[in-house]
Amino acid sequence: MKLCSACFLGVRCLWNRASRPNKKILELSKKEILIPICPEQLGGLSTPREPCKIVGNKVITRSGKDVTDNYNRGAEEALRIAKFYGITEAILKQGSPSCGCATTEPLKRGEGVTVKLFRQNGIKVISQGQIK
Repeated sequence: MKLCSACFLGVRCLWNRASRPNKKILELSKKEILIPICPEQLGGLSTPREPCKIVGNKVITRSGKDVTDNYNRGAEEALRIAKFYGITEAILKQGSPSCGCATTEPLKRGEGVTVKLFRQNGIKVISQGQIK
């Protein structure tokens, strides 16, 4: 059993109300239980919503609004779900300020808010590109 970015399973939860169904992850879901999460929604942000990026230690919308509290709350709720189910691994979306495990946006290295919290709590995080 693993947590998985909900957008990979067809849930329309991305900032622009899109999803990113991932063929390998959909195949994996036939063999293993994948629990869908969207930390941004868990943190109280709407869908659709403004795109965001990490600036220093804050998460800021395109128009300049600070949504760091929403991202932190979403990460905490995702961690609560992981602990409830005894999850030790998550598959999260690369390029997200919440779920990015090597980049938080195109060409910007770093960890997303949820990834950082998961790793601090011993949860292994992989991106969609690491699925075999």
